[in-house]
Amino acid sequence: MTTDRDRILGLAGEIDDLGRRLAAVGAELRAFQVTQTAEPPLEPAPQQAPVPPPVAATPPPMPPPPMYWPPQPTPPPPMPPQPAYRPVARPTFMETLGKQGAGSKIVAWVGGAVTLLGIVLLLVLAVQRGWLGPLPRVLAGGAFGLALVGTGLWLHRKPVGRTGAFALVGTGIATLYLDAIAATVLYDFLPSIAGLALGLLVTVGGILVAVRWNSALLATAVVLGCAVCAPMITRGFTPELVLFLLVVQVSTAPVQLRREWPSLTMSAAFPPIIASVVSTALIGSPGSWANTGAALGVAAAGLVLALIVLQRKENDPGALAMLATSAAPALIAALLLPKTEAVVVSGGIALALLGIWAARRWWPGYTGDLAGMAGLLALMQATMTQFDGTARAAVLLGEALLLALLARWSRNRFAMAASVGFAAVGGLIGIVHDYSPAVLVLFRARTTGELVGALVVAVLLLAVSILLPWTAFRLEVLRAPAANLPPWLLAGAVALYGAAGVVLGATLLALPGRTGFLTGHVLVTVSWTVAALVLLVRGINVVALRVIGLVLVGAAVLKLVLFDLAALDGMARVAAFLGAGLALLAAGVRYARVVRES
Repeated sequence: MTTDRDRILGLAGEIDDLGRRLAAVGAELRAFQVTQTAEPPLEPAPQQAPVPPPVAATPPPMPPPPMYWPPQPTPPPPMPPQPAYRPVARPTFMETLGKQGAGSKIVAWVGGAVTLLGIVLLLVLAVQRGWLGPLPRVLAGGAFGLALVGTGLWLHRKPVGRTGAFALVGTGIATLYLDAIAATVLYDFLPSIAGLALGLLVTVGGILVAVRWNSALLATAVVLGCAVCAPMITRGFTPELVLFLLVVQVSTAPVQLRREWPSLTMSAAFPPIIASVVSTALIGSPGSWANTGAALGVAAAGLVLALIVLQRKENDPGALAMLATSAAPALIAALLLPKTEAVVVSGGIALALLGIWAARRWWPGYTGDLAGMAGLLALMQATMTQFDGTARAAVLLGEALLLALLARWSRNRFAMAASVGFAAVGGLIGIVHDYSPAVLVLFRARTTGELVGALVVAVLLLAVSILLPWTAFRLEVLRAPAANLPPWLLAGAVALYGAAGVVLGATLLALPGRTGFLTGHVLVTVSWTVAALVLLVRGINVVALRVIGLVLVGAAVLKLVLFDLAALDGMARVAAFLGAGLALLAAGVRYARVVRES
């Protein structure tokens, strides 16, 4: 029976025979080459008997090459050395200024800006001095703007005049836009809707020219020129100014969909936001619904445009900044409105932003989390506006609990961080106003409503201090107590504070007066020692539970010595010491027995 070894040996013999044959053929070819290169004879050689061809000497048999099984792969050829990466040096500002033609661009654009400012000053001076009539002023401004635009279009036909063409067209478009504002706001020739439509038409025309010439600088200059000079025409920051600037922002939307021009996005987005905030600050309280409506328009337009840009370009810096700040004017304006209207505005904004956060898987990058952050701030403002007194802290702590549960269910760390923020704000408000340390330390007659409010805040504090660390640990945000003890100690202190409030508040509701106060403190001390016993017994094999149990024992002893000994008297003091002492003895005996049995 033929084995694999016999097959391999037969294959090696055949390869050896093939090598000998190839060596013989090579010798014959070398001999033939020598014969062809020799000099031909001068006379024909006499006929001789044919000489047999030389027979190549048979080379000694070569040892067969070593056989590897399985066959080894052929190593890849070495890669040629790659040239070292050298970053391209960017020209400095002085080098840029030194290039041929740079000075002409700067002079042209500075000249356009100065010309635009001169037009504005001329309009203002004409109003102050009474030169011409309102209609001739508007017509003259429109004619001058059209002349600048026409001259720029004519110059752009030749390459040598294109630098001046950009500046002329930018100045002319801004002049036409300001003329539309003057005709609408100053002279009332046009109603607001017609003025907005005319401003939109002018701005769209300028943007189309910039797109045709592929010039982001021209588009940005048009928008900034309108934004800077418009307050001079409207005589300050007014809701009408915000609407005009909002029209400019909306008119840039088609370009933002087709071109990636961050400078245009920023220059169109932030002037309406700034104008709305300043307008709100100048109006003061009570707030104006016209100003609030303009602020809501800014928020809606900013959110929509930001989402459109972010859908096409992930984590665009300008769009993210617009998403984060668009709602700020409306939230600031809501602070000046009456309570009901303020809650409607801030609550509506919170609902829209939290809806974007809920649909965050449809938005790439940081869009969802950033919208969620802004939405939670709006929700906190709505909550603090609607509720006051004990209800404010209770609702904030309840929202913190819901966010913690949401974070645990969806494994969302952002929701976890938001829960911590709501818990911190609600806890501080509750501890300062509703459930202060004075409730635990000093006895004072309190109404049933005050006691119920303190009890609710204490229950929520206890629940938050337990749920938050557990959720953070499950999400791997917080390490075990052995590796990171301070956060667990803080949570434990808040839990003790809340548990003491729960016991004391419930006792005071059941036994009003000083008797209930003393009985409550006795129960607090005893409950701490019992809780320590449970944690020690349950934590035989769990380091965290043992540590918490021992800390709780120390807290109970400190309370006995520092508070109960001085604040309690009579049988209350005796009951506190006897109850705590017996519980600690039972804890020690039981814990020792469990340790021996484990």
